[in-house]
Amino acid sequence: MLTVLAYSMIVVFMFLIMTKRLPALLALIVVPIAFGLIGGFGADLGPMMLDGIRALAPTGVMLMFAILYFGVMIDAGLFDPVVRLILRLVQGDPMKIVVGTAALAMMISLDGDGATTYMITVSAMLPLYQRLGMNRLTMACVIMLAGGVFNILPWGGPTARAATALGVDVSEVFVPMIPAMIVTALWVLFVAYMLGMRERKRLGFVALPGEAPFAKAAQASVLTPGLGELAPVHAMAGNAAAADGIASGSGGVPKTAAEPEISVSSPDTVRPKLVWINAVLTALLLVMLVLGALPLPVLFMIFFALAMMINYPGLEQQKARIESHAPNVLPVVSLIFAAGIFVGILQGTKMVDAIALSVIAAVPDWMGPYLAVVTGFLSIPFTFFISNDAFYYGIVPILAKAGEVYGITAAEIGRASIIGQPVHLLSPLVASTYLLVGMAKVEFGDHQRYTLIWSISASLVMLLAGLLFGVIPLFKGA
Repeated sequence: MLTVLAYSMIVVFMFLIMTKRLPALLALIVVPIAFGLIGGFGADLGPMMLDGIRALAPTGVMLMFAILYFGVMIDAGLFDPVVRLILRLVQGDPMKIVVGTAALAMMISLDGDGATTYMITVSAMLPLYQRLGMNRLTMACVIMLAGGVFNILPWGGPTARAATALGVDVSEVFVPMIPAMIVTALWVLFVAYMLGMRERKRLGFVALPGEAPFAKAAQASVLTPGLGELAPVHAMAGNAAAADGIASGSGGVPKTAAEPEISVSSPDTVRPKLVWINAVLTALLLVMLVLGALPLPVLFMIFFALAMMINYPGLEQQKARIESHAPNVLPVVSLIFAAGIFVGILQGTKMVDAIALSVIAAVPDWMGPYLAVVTGFLSIPFTFFISNDAFYYGIVPILAKAGEVYGITAAEIGRASIIGQPVHLLSPLVASTYLLVGMAKVEFGDHQRYTLIWSISASLVMLLAGLLFGVIPLFKGA
């Protein structure tokens, strides 16, 4: 009976999310409570939910301050020199432009927000593609590949979901995957090189008119619907309403000044004199993160506080920066705490154990020791056809419970479960993808057909690298 109840709860949860009857935030709260009551656990639901929320609280805090930290770094202009350098180096070579697009997207993807990555990268690079007559599908492809690789950052979402659903520290999932992520990033750059060479063969080197290369004239701006004038990209990065408007297809346009300032930050928030201090601060944060010097939530809280005091010492400035990033923070953090109710009830009622036993019974004996690799392969179609929430909260815990029988740890299953993220971003369930194709002025279906094979290749490269580095086990006996 408990097994039937558990499967029913997951099916209803996935159905409500996939059909958009309820947003994930509400479904994570309402569905487990309803099925907990149906199962007769009403008197114990309160402690179960509180236990789940307590378990996920560190992850919620980490995500909140990670988003705020990288948001402040973008505000302060930490990435502006990188944007300028890329735009000036690529000039009229299509291959350099495509590789530069991928490199820029990777840099901006460090903040974990896909919408920001798309807005900044497309706005900076689209004028070059249009001016040279390059294929905009190539641009959208390499941007999404870069975003898919860096989407496994702990503050990007999927890794945090996997960790919270499995009840392990997010660093246990992410840190061992860093070498595999680096290898996959190199693969993405190689793909960008191949696609760029294809464009170079088609177009040749393009001599741009004027004394200054067009790359120097490319201003990272977009045409804001309804305003009729250029606005800095980052002024809209945290504004959901503006993002929705951009998705209709407005693209970047170049300015014609001889040597304009190239920036992805608002002139009111940029701090060019502090760029090296911010770079050292960010490098120190990443080093301490890898070394595990302090828990991730504590690290990001400390470095966010330092970043705010260094870049925006005034009280009103600090309040304004926090308010500007609140639209990015609130949906992510609220989802994590809502997941605490789902996970708490799923574990407290022993539903997850009942499902695991049924899955174990259905897994062929020969497949069980390979369950980590099987999870990696399953993550590719599962995260495409269903949402990340349904996969990580509904399916991954079951696979982890089944893997325990064969000595496969929850962290290893968690690492394997994030393999499919380069493909996941192509899913029609991902809202930010519509922003990308709208700004790049390409059709969604064309983008899927062009990018799918490369996305699958990136996922397979990540899985292979994970196996070679030993962080995802190929085989484990009972």
